[in-house]
Amino acid sequence: MSTMNYTFGDRTYVLDMDQAEAAQAGKRVINGRETMTFNLLPLKYQWAYTLYRTMKANHWEPEDIPMQKDIEQWRSDTALKEIDRWIIRMAVGYFSAAEGIVGDNIIHVVRELVTASELKLVLGRHAHEENIHADSLLYMISSLGINPHECEAMFEDVETIRRKNEFVTRTSQTMRRDMSLDTVEARQLLAKNIFVFGQCMEGTQFYGLFGMVLSLYRQGKFPGIGQMFRYTLRDESNHIELFRQLLMELVEENPDIWTPQFRSELVGLMKEAVSLEKAFIDDCLPVTGVGLSAEEFKQYIDYIADRRLEGCGLPVLNPGIQNPLPWLAELMDIKKEQNFFEGRVTEYQKSSALGSVDDDEL
Repeated sequence: MSTMNYTFGDRTYVLDMDQAEAAQAGKRVINGRETMTFNLLPLKYQWAYTLYRTMKANHWEPEDIPMQKDIEQWRSDTALKEIDRWIIRMAVGYFSAAEGIVGDNIIHVVRELVTASELKLVLGRHAHEENIHADSLLYMISSLGINPHECEAMFEDVETIRRKNEFVTRTSQTMRRDMSLDTVEARQLLAKNIFVFGQCMEGTQFYGLFGMVLSLYRQGKFPGIGQMFRYTLRDESNHIELFRQLLMELVEENPDIWTPQFRSELVGLMKEAVSLEKAFIDDCLPVTGVGLSAEEFKQYIDYIADRRLEGCGLPVLNPGIQNPLPWLAELMDIKKEQNFFEGRVTEYQKSSALGSVDDDEL
């Protein structure tokens, strides 16, 4: 037995190192060692802790971003076209529901079912960032004076929004903390949930509107909203990587779930997600806008979807497809931003970060 002894006066404390090493070895994504303590060390999933530190260093607050120019443009009769305003209405209408759906799934499904503390830590940060994104949408809505009941109505009355929301919620409605993961089928259900939320929803279905809003931002429209979407997009890159890594760890520890039939099912889910997103793009751009092409955004979704599939070791849907919007990658370079109030450079990427996830999907 390997022990460490500490003696102080008449008291001796014996630490069983073998038992501690066995506790670390018992860490697993699911069905791991049960404990009431939140012991992070020793780490088993170093990538999860590193990603947590990166996400924490990227922290931002919506109120730090001025909205005066956006408000002026929104109220102007000449600064915007009606299609510009419609894109923003669709953005706040969809995302104000979607961010909450993602956060609820993290807290009440995935985080409750994983058993390693460092995985719970980074998932908690993920959920916190979804709250920030939801708060940013509230900030946009209240700043522009959009009727919040209009956003609520869009969840039900815009069919493409309703169908996108139904697509993801159907994979989580029956999954909660008391779910047993003892069967292959149950573990596949969790893997499917992680794939749908991470790669299909956040990884693909968010990107149509991201592209449209940032296209307007490039034209000098909605500078405040565009900046918030840039920060949100940076966060999403980490969320996508978190769920991809989580899926790959789950598969490595449970190879029996990764059957040819199951892999084919995941590709089919991505195909469905792409189809829903393309219909949604048509609703976001029912008429042509300046510098906005529905066909380009649809091709971009095909491109992004294939990147997500590749990242999970799955066959792509459109071999050889090219990225029609390479400029989006440039808008992701936001390590330094101008402080709007003091006219000085502010580091949003704090020096304490241990590293950052490469945003190679753009």
